Amino acid sequence: MNPVADGVAHPGDPSYFYGWGIRRNPRTMIGKDKPSHLVLLEADGRESGSSQGLTLDEEAKTLKSLGVFAAMNLDGGGSSAMHVDHALVSKPDATGERPVGDAVVVVPAPAK
Repeated sequence: MNPVADGVAHPGDPSYFYGWGIRRNPRTMIGKDKPSHLVLLEADGRESGSSQGLTLDEEAKTLKSLGVFAAMNLDGGGSSAMHVDHALVSKPDATGERPVGDAVVVVPAPAK
């Protein structure tokens, strides 16, 4: 990983990449495995003892262990939340759920 080449280093703020990429944070990710299944994963974080989030490296290793070969890191931090069948299945950090400008919504294919 090259933070400058990957566009995640902020000029004038050398601590940014540490806080965002190296430090554990709540993360939301999406990927595809070899049979072309969609894989959605949300890692809670910032909870003492139980869930401390993932670094970007840990995120990549977790996805790889699940057989994912193509993936994308989505928004993370306090906006990481996952709902399944209209129920919250994750535990957002202390600020709780908050409005976001985007979401990934998966709906069943129409019956044939």
